[in-house]
Amino acid sequence: MDRAVTPPPDAAARPHGQPIRLALLGSTGSIGRQTIDVIQAMPERFEVRGLAAGRNLDALAAQAAALRPAAIWAAGGPGERLREIAAASGATIATMDEMAADPLLDVLVVGTAGRAGLEPTLTALEHGRAVALANKEVVVMAGHLVRAAADRGGGQLRPVDSEHSAIWQCLWGEEGNAIRRILLTASGGALRDLPREALGDVTPAQALRHPTWNMGAKITIDSASLVNKGMETIEARWLFDVAYEQVEVVQHAESIVHSLVEMGDGSVKAQLGNPDMRLPIQCALTYPERLQPTVAPLDLAALGALHFAAPDLDRYPGLRLSQEAGRRGGTYPCVLAAADEVAVSAFLEGQIRFTAIPDVIEAALAAHEGDDDPDLETIDAADGWARRFATQHIRARAAV
Repeated sequence: MDRAVTPPPDAAARPHGQPIRLALLGSTGSIGRQTIDVIQAMPERFEVRGLAAGRNLDALAAQAAALRPAAIWAAGGPGERLREIAAASGATIATMDEMAADPLLDVLVVGTAGRAGLEPTLTALEHGRAVALANKEVVVMAGHLVRAAADRGGGQLRPVDSEHSAIWQCLWGEEGNAIRRILLTASGGALRDLPREALGDVTPAQALRHPTWNMGAKITIDSASLVNKGMETIEARWLFDVAYEQVEVVQHAESIVHSLVEMGDGSVKAQLGNPDMRLPIQCALTYPERLQPTVAPLDLAALGALHFAAPDLDRYPGLRLSQEAGRRGGTYPCVLAAADEVAVSAFLEGQIRFTAIPDVIEAALAAHEGDDDPDLETIDAADGWARRFATQHIRARAAV
């Protein structure tokens, strides 16, 4: 198979002066807000075709007033408040799938979390659009379907996760050359310096204090458990057409080296930058151009040193479990993603301890009867089953 991401930047750039037309799914979340930062830093370079939000309608109203999108959407559908926002901003109301199929669209930014981003991603790829993908669960759940949609429609995947953006950038100019290894860097999250025996007593507030990155709550907790790195291993397998054995995880506390690629001759390339999601977002939006900087320049002399270490799989069982789910394939990665989402939500709500998150995932994976080649309906069924199982498992733990 060919690599699924957009080929290196030998493709023709956009006609001079023509704005990049984009729709932004998850506009009021962390990725969405930082995407808007990039847009507003270069307003002449972008035209916003669509904004889709969660339930923060006040934030959506402010965004629609500032960006004047052609269409808007919000979780819960076209209620009275959404109609008011549409009328005030001159927008129509359109679903995320309809935004993804917009014939005038250049780039669909998928900044939603979890299952919600899957259909719009498939739709955009089948319509030949570029997808700037920040939702790792989409590829974890249905990597084979995402690749098939890109192959059918000619759409392009442009990774927004800092690690996969780094790998993608390292591969520019390397078309046709074999990848020997991919090294995904992991910060270790907010709890990396806490003694292992203290992990069971951490609060959500502690786990959300990431030392280097400004991210949403779900990904910040996944960073602390390293479940995110297991998911990123699965994501790398589909995006860059490598075997799981070729993807390794290395801890890197400073979050400056965003990932590395070892080529067939042993040469290693790395992408470096300050830990700011606006940089990979801008890279995905403006590819193949590199436009004005919107983040602070990197000062290696001020940093002084960079550190690397192998992750402790006993301390981070979520990493081991998610990597195992990836190797098993089929519907197991979908169950992993769904069970993790339920468990993280339960932790944030104070229902379970931080150390119970991998326990919930392990129980779901152990109980699941997998399908090796699932279609979208089968993936939906596995997702629903995993959510129900994880919820019941958490209730049973609480009862005991």
